[in-house]
Amino acid sequence: MNLQKSNQSLYSIAVIAAALGYFVDIYDLLLFAIIRIESLVSLGLTPEQITIEGEAILQWQMAGLMIGGIIAGIIADKKGRLAVLFGSILFYSLANIANGMVTTIEQYKIIRFLAGLGLAGELGVGITLVSELIPKEKRGIATSMVAGIGLTGAVVAFIMKENFHWRTCYYIGGALGLLLLLLRISVFESGMFKEVRKMDVQRGNFIMLFNNADRFKRYLSSILIGLPTWFVIGVLVAFSNEFGVRMGIKEKIDPGKAIMYSYVAISIGDILIGFISQWLKSRKLALYLFYFITGLFMLLFFTIQWNGTAAKMYWICAGLGFGTGFWAIFITMGAEQFGTNLRATAATTIPNMIRGMLAIFIIPLFKWLRSLTDYYTGGWMAAIIIMVITLIAAYYTKETFGKDLNYVEK
Repeated sequence: MNLQKSNQSLYSIAVIAAALGYFVDIYDLLLFAIIRIESLVSLGLTPEQITIEGEAILQWQMAGLMIGGIIAGIIADKKGRLAVLFGSILFYSLANIANGMVTTIEQYKIIRFLAGLGLAGELGVGITLVSELIPKEKRGIATSMVAGIGLTGAVVAFIMKENFHWRTCYYIGGALGLLLLLLRISVFESGMFKEVRKMDVQRGNFIMLFNNADRFKRYLSSILIGLPTWFVIGVLVAFSNEFGVRMGIKEKIDPGKAIMYSYVAISIGDILIGFISQWLKSRKLALYLFYFITGLFMLLFFTIQWNGTAAKMYWICAGLGFGTGFWAIFITMGAEQFGTNLRATAATTIPNMIRGMLAIFIIPLFKWLRSLTDYYTGGWMAAIIIMVITLIAAYYTKETFGKDLNYVEK
């Protein structure tokens, strides 16, 4: 009985530490999108430059996440999950403090890239650690709680933006990360990783994700099933003010407020999907349900907003957020698809590949389509393409509910 209580205590600490880590991660990750206009106006940019440079800075940040995800995943599989969880939070906390001191656009881009490198390791490694520590019967609920609690960081970021100067908001993010380091001291390493470290197998070999047809299919599908998340946040919500202007909405739309609405809903969705997945005994069925909700609110976004109101835009962004509240399940599925010697590499690169897709695929696709048509039409055409790709990938993704994770890739 005492051993059982001790294990439950260790599980709780791991979940709380991962959730708070993701909370700080999301705060820092979305802070630029929330204070984009205020910070760029402060640096002397025109409205046209704010749109162009805002997209560019976001792309730099996402590129950092993509590269950082590979580095963090490899380190987590070679040196341990905790090595990344300590190192990444220190790196991005210092980067965000430096972000509060920028004076030029070039500095902004470089520091957001560096922040992206640090932020990359937080979620994937946290989900990997929790997945390996928590009994398989409760794994989906535990990882959903991590994401659900963590995603409220976006709400706090908006509250900070409403009450403090944009530079102070970056300092607060850095300070929160440094404080979290104290909690991390009480977290234990994964037992599965300790066992694999004694075995004669390759660990953290990123190339292994590509040198086997079945593994590559699993990896690519795990990435593509998450495409709608960053299309919704990185395009529809982050640039909701630009869409609002094209749709004839007279009121000013605050992208930061739109993000806050969407992330409150994402947090609720991420917690609910864990319980829904548990009830359905299926990750994929829960995923399809949330795809349907996402598609429905995409349709509403592009059809009922003409000459609408800012309030309606915020509520539709909330609906979009709820629909994309499958972030935790999709990353958990990614972790469950691979053996312990490659799990952190996969689970850490998968969400960051999605974030990186915003820079190398989603925004370029949107830009290309709007250059052929217009801003509004380019948006709905991109939405259709993204959802078709995602549904095909989901069809080819293996069900992982209740899967035993104590195995290795050879």
